[in-house]
Amino acid sequence: MAKNESVKNGIIFPMGPKNDAYAQYFVGQSYLQVLVNDPNVNVGVGNVTFEPGCRNNWHIHHDGFQILLATGGEGWYQEAGKPAQRLVPGDVVVTHDGVKHWHGATKNSWFSHIAITAGTPEWLEPVTDEQYAAVEEAK
Repeated sequence: MAKNESVKNGIIFPMGPKNDAYAQYFVGQSYLQVLVNDPNVNVGVGNVTFEPGCRNNWHIHHDGFQILLATGGEGWYQEAGKPAQRLVPGDVVVTHDGVKHWHGATKNSWFSHIAITAGTPEWLEPVTDEQYAAVEEAK
């Protein structure tokens, strides 16, 4: 059984449905529960849940930022040119405008985070299996 499988039970926020709208930007299965969807607020807030080994593509937020609040399981966050950071519940990551990065679950654990996002994302290339394995081995 995968580590931290209880994450999929939505301990704090519901896990949400399969993230089909953004599936093309993920390796593996993710789930998305939109938490704030107010047209008068230009910041998106969502609970993103990753199955073990799932991660999103490299991406950049233009004219904005992204704040990640780790809420369950174990995950990774990496900025281009820097070592990956292991994330556990209670960790907070701030990604500034224009910074290329990716985030996702470790290979043996579910992972969830609240993503608070402003600006426009530019989705880039996937994190290859080789890149992901190198992060996992370096832990």
